[in-house]
Amino acid sequence: MKKTISIGIQGFSDLRERNCYFVDKTHFIKEWWESQDMVTLITRPRRFGKTLNMSMLECFFSNKYANRADLFAGLSIWKEEKYRQLQGTYPVLFLSFASVKAGNLEEAKAQVKGEIARVYRENKYLIDTDIFDNRERERYDNVVVSMDDVTAQDSLRNLAEWMEKYYGKKVIIFLDEYDTPMQEAYIQGYWDEFTSFVRSLFNATFKTNPYLERAIMTGITRVSKESIFSDLNNLRVVTTTSDLYADCFGFTEEEVFAALDEYEMSDKKDEVKQWYDGFTFGEYRDIYNPWSITNYLKEKKLRAYWAATSSNGLVSRLIRTASVDVKEKMEDLLKGQEIVVNFDEQIVYNQLDQDENAIWSLLLASGYLKADQVEYRGMLNKPWYHLTITNLETESMFENMFAGWFKNQDANYNDFVKAMLKGSLKEMNIYMNDVALTTFSSFDTGRRPSRKTQPERFYHGFVLGLLADLRERYQIRSNRESGYGRYDVMLMPLNQQDKAIVIEFKVHEPDEESSLQDTVQSALDQIKEKNYDAELLAQGISADRICHYGFAFEGKKVLIGEVNNI
Repeated sequence: MKKTISIGIQGFSDLRERNCYFVDKTHFIKEWWESQDMVTLITRPRRFGKTLNMSMLECFFSNKYANRADLFAGLSIWKEEKYRQLQGTYPVLFLSFASVKAGNLEEAKAQVKGEIARVYRENKYLIDTDIFDNRERERYDNVVVSMDDVTAQDSLRNLAEWMEKYYGKKVIIFLDEYDTPMQEAYIQGYWDEFTSFVRSLFNATFKTNPYLERAIMTGITRVSKESIFSDLNNLRVVTTTSDLYADCFGFTEEEVFAALDEYEMSDKKDEVKQWYDGFTFGEYRDIYNPWSITNYLKEKKLRAYWAATSSNGLVSRLIRTASVDVKEKMEDLLKGQEIVVNFDEQIVYNQLDQDENAIWSLLLASGYLKADQVEYRGMLNKPWYHLTITNLETESMFENMFAGWFKNQDANYNDFVKAMLKGSLKEMNIYMNDVALTTFSSFDTGRRPSRKTQPERFYHGFVLGLLADLRERYQIRSNRESGYGRYDVMLMPLNQQDKAIVIEFKVHEPDEESSLQDTVQSALDQIKEKNYDAELLAQGISADRICHYGFAFEGKKVLIGEVNNI
């Protein structure tokens, strides 16, 4: 009998007790325990089984689950007597920062303190034992949401001390989603103050804690050592490019195909692979997103399940306001091409606006891009990452993001595209001025963009929007060589009914041009003089099927002119 596919249950004991579908990852327990690493940080994309694996570890090691052989019977870890004897023998603290999402510093610290206070309440039986004197009972009772920062920062270390005294064994600590509040602190503008608080908490808990046996932290990103781990020289970091634990998070192809066989969908393997395969962890290829696979097994429909579980607001903002170079690389990625970039996998959130390459680190850690290869160049062995879009599901996420830049309630981007396709110059001017007026500021990075670079950022964002909306009708190119120069945008039709379109953008130069109309004419003249049609003509597209458009920018004002080769 096939097991029930459950969506959203993240507790290991719940899945096992309800006999729900579960992919055996208990070999992770053995691999981690035998590594002998004191503190381990594991980064994986969201919805990749981090919380379930942490719950599994808690159920295996925690003495609260002693004598629960039923939870592990039949799983790989239970085949070894050594581990059957180890199960349920340690005091364990399990915390999660997944819900720490505050708009300001004090609320964020209060939410962290609330999670610590919850763990204290779970272990309140300790204060009724003879290990406490009255002063220590008072210290225990002082751990509440309203406690001061110093009390909070020392609290987990103190609780580990009391548990070690009671049980006679050091404590294992699991912290899930450690970096969720870090991203919120960056977005909301209280990064420096919050990381100072967390740094002291982590130092007391994971570094200067003689009562700690082992610890694991999980998250999406590897926040830089300088930000919060500066005092932790005992930290083992396992990222998506590490070989360690490569098959412990996410589903392998063997596991996915076995599930498709079990649920009588063997004929769907190729399309499931195209949609959900593609994640690479270290040298391990063909990793599938478990959230999408479990949803597909239940719904039996190809959908962007994983991509729909996050707003992607930070990623969208960073790409939208990025330089032309970043947007051009995104264009290449959407066309199925590989980009090769150098970056540091450590993310310093408060430097994201200054270091544009950090966007690639964030996209890799988040699972939207995959590293097909990492090569080390030069005397300093700098890593260069060969990146591509992970799969069809993540490609659809990018397309929706780029199209969404222009599709707010005030911008008539869709109307502009329709007007361009039918060749209505009057409507194009009306709608493009509306689009520019409502979205231009979104492409202003705030780093003194010149009158020239701001339109460049805008039009490359515009190209990404076209890629999202028109790629089924056109091959869309930008900033490529043709004739005697490099055109700005070219739409090469995929069928005989559509016309080809060449677009040139120019910023109005008052010293050289008396009006926007002159700037438009300059753009149109450049298309002709540089013979940008050469690439289209070489593809067999006749001159009478090619339209030229010149876009002139002055501030947020746009004027479009046209030359039709009929």
